[in-house]
Amino acid sequence: MRVDGKHMRTIWLEPDGWSLRIIDQTRLPHRFETVALRSLEDAARAIKTMQVRGAPLIGVTAAYGVCLALHADPSDDNLARAGQTLIATRPTAINLKWALDEMTRTVRGRSGAARIAAAYVRAGEICEEDVAINQGLARHGLPLIEAAARRKPGERVNILTHCNAGWLAAVDWGTATAPIYLAHDRGVAVHVFVDETRPRNQGAALTAWELGRHGVPHTVIVDNTGGHLMQHGLVDLAIVGTDRVTAHGDVCNKIGTYLKALAAHDNDVPFYVALPSPTIDFAVSDGVAEIPIEERGPEEVATMTGRTADGRIETVTVVPDGSPVANYGFDVTPARLVTALVTERGVIAANRAALAAAFPERVSVAAE
Repeated sequence: MRVDGKHMRTIWLEPDGWSLRIIDQTRLPHRFETVALRSLEDAARAIKTMQVRGAPLIGVTAAYGVCLALHADPSDDNLARAGQTLIATRPTAINLKWALDEMTRTVRGRSGAARIAAAYVRAGEICEEDVAINQGLARHGLPLIEAAARRKPGERVNILTHCNAGWLAAVDWGTATAPIYLAHDRGVAVHVFVDETRPRNQGAALTAWELGRHGVPHTVIVDNTGGHLMQHGLVDLAIVGTDRVTAHGDVCNKIGTYLKALAAHDNDVPFYVALPSPTIDFAVSDGVAEIPIEERGPEEVATMTGRTADGRIETVTVVPDGSPVANYGFDVTPARLVTALVTERGVIAANRAALAAAFPERVSVAAE
């Protein structure tokens, strides 16, 4: 995607051929900075502190984290340490585990320089596969937006999204934003209502930033506004991303997604979920009962960071001293509230039969 006319990705190999560089998303939207990753610890810190975030990008960063670990020490013990370190960083996004499993399968039975080389090749493939998958989401999601445009000729299509499922959450294109970018680039008049997405404000800070830099019309709204807009016919469709989809089509995504799905259902607004296939977890059936929900630090709720009128970046406390804070990072939207799943292999129903038919190879992996 483009940042002020220049093509960018979220992660890339440095000229030395082994170290990485990422966009530091904790600095956005007020500062654009990149950070080098030169060790396993750097990669783990980047995931844990959300310098990189979003299920697809977490998976790619973890894959390269294994590479960085093996570059320093290609032993079996260090491979095991890398897996243990990285899997502990973010428990909800299944792409992380998927990427680590892929890397382990790739390097098993190899040693020394051959193991390191194979790791970098597979991590690079995972990176490019993510881009190709998201391009597939764009192609298959585009007709949904075009159909909405045909229903209201001469008017813009209003799309609501939640959190950041844009190219900043992936390597390029994004998941929920992929069809939006493609529609915009093809001349469809689109407008995006961007939920601010407290805590951490990924919508206001990240989605709005990337849409603006690419030139997509958008409006930031507080999280509780979506239902009001839907009641008044101001939302044509909702598209969100996901960190994990169960075998039966339940969707785990940033906290607040469930409430948007309820509002969409009550107002007959189509509610789509865009997902790359590595996000499907056929080992889990009941999302509410089985998916571990990450509980993050209270400071994400108790404080907010922004730019002052004189240009300083400051963090302020917004709750009373001594008030307890709960910070659940995700919720689960039951499959019954999902209009359809937008995948790289087409738009499919949110149920086990449709998922298994579209991705039989994922079913077999889960059964191993």
